[in-house]
Amino acid sequence: MARYTGPKSKISRRFNEEIFGPSKALKKKSYPPGQHGRGRRKKQSEYAIQLAEKQKAKYIYGVLEKQFANLFDKAHRRGGITGENLLALLESRLDNTVYRLGIAPTRRAARQLVLHKHVLVNGEIVNIPSYSLKVGDVVAVREKSKSLEAITTSLTVRNARQFGWLEWDANEMAGKFVSTPQRDQIPEKIQEQLIVELYSK
Repeated sequence: MARYTGPKSKISRRFNEEIFGPSKALKKKSYPPGQHGRGRRKKQSEYAIQLAEKQKAKYIYGVLEKQFANLFDKAHRRGGITGENLLALLESRLDNTVYRLGIAPTRRAARQLVLHKHVLVNGEIVNIPSYSLKVGDVVAVREKSKSLEAITTSLTVRNARQFGWLEWDANEMAGKFVSTPQRDQIPEKIQEQLIVELYSK
């Protein structure tokens, strides 16, 4: 299954954000990568700024170009504010929800747990990371996977961080997707309007 496998620290330095989680390289080198990273860069065009915002969103959520375009099209057809719809769709992905619930330390790790059938949705195994959750869906750790060190460590370290659209039951190792997330609930620093402008050209 296709996904980004290149250097993660380089991407984090490009956007000056911890795209894939904590990055030592970002702390040591707070300037962009490349030969001219430290130099004064020429002013970016409007298109370049919009494109960079789309690329950042793709890297954060681990979505490839075609998937992202399809999600944007779905968000556009929904009615309401397209940019907010897009972020809500990205947040409702199964791999992202597994990450948000604290079952995995990163979205990449969450994707692996889903692919290896450690996660249930409404009591059934779902091994599709891009599976879109609906309000009321319950995401749980499979019974025989509850003792996995990767999962127990993540839950201990991250303490199943709470988000307004999710409910977590630590005893059952299960979380409920209780509502569609609103923009002000999503912590990612993404200027979704720039992405909308890019696709509107």
